[in-house]
Amino acid sequence: MTATAKARVSLNLPASLKAAAERYARRDGVSLNQFIAIALAEKLGAQGAAAFFAERSRGGDPAAAIAFLRAAPDVAPGDGDASV
Repeated sequence: MTATAKARVSLNLPASLKAAAERYARRDGVSLNQFIAIALAEKLGAQGAAAFFAERSRGGDPAAAIAFLRAAPDVAPGDGDASV
């Protein structure tokens, strides 16, 4: 098992934000430190996904995409694909 390097960060939060984070951490059964680390990881993941999709959309051809979708066959979903 490999050890993960850790960095110490001093963080100043408004008291109300800290209190809310503590409540959620307690609810989730984790430490405040772990809760903040998870929240930061989620935010970074969302930012990374947004950047990925923005990059993927550059140079796209909306008219070609619409034409592709319109050419899709109008058939019922296969077994296991229907919504419930």
